[in-house]
Amino acid sequence: MVWLNRIKNWIQWLGLYLWLISGTIILTINASWLYMVNAMGQKLGPSVNLTLGQLMTDYYQMLAYLNFPWVPKLVMTDFTDSTSALIHFADVKNLFMLDYAVFIVTSVIVYFFWRRLQRDHQLWRLVLPMQTALWVPPIVALMMAVNFDQFFIFFHEVLFRNADWLFDPLLDRIILVLPDTFFLQCFVLAFVIIEWAFAYLLSVGKQALNELD
Repeated sequence: MVWLNRIKNWIQWLGLYLWLISGTIILTINASWLYMVNAMGQKLGPSVNLTLGQLMTDYYQMLAYLNFPWVPKLVMTDFTDSTSALIHFADVKNLFMLDYAVFIVTSVIVYFFWRRLQRDHQLWRLVLPMQTALWVPPIVALMMAVNFDQFFIFFHEVLFRNADWLFDPLLDRIILVLPDTFFLQCFVLAFVIIEWAFAYLLSVGKQALNELD
């Protein structure tokens, strides 16, 4: 059953990559410290007549809605949203739930895959896949750096089936405190996390390879 082993092997490596990507997304979307840095540095609160504390409360309320399935409705103390904005936030919540589901499922796959690699003394097999993967974030970052606005638009067009992500500041003031620079920094943070993960697994693979010599 060679073909079955190949499929199993393919699923395990795909599971590892998806686990790393989904985990990176989880760490990035919950990096509230990054938003606080932006809120203080860009004085986002005063731009909408809110204190830093009030703004962060609203931000945590938004994160709670996006992160927790048991929070059915987006309610922020100082912001109200139009119908299209609420639809967009609901779409984002669905993507968050999908990411968490992928992370949970692939965590099981990675657990057994990692145990097998350790048991068979094959952690050295991480070397080539991680060496290849290390090139991906810099290439994507370069594309983003060339024209972030176009990259940002393309990113939304790929993920969302509508144009509800184009907020009207007059109707949805929340967009005034979610600047493009914050999202740019989120992308950069994600690239740093995933690149570190690839580099770490590469070092694990190289160490295992050295132990074979």
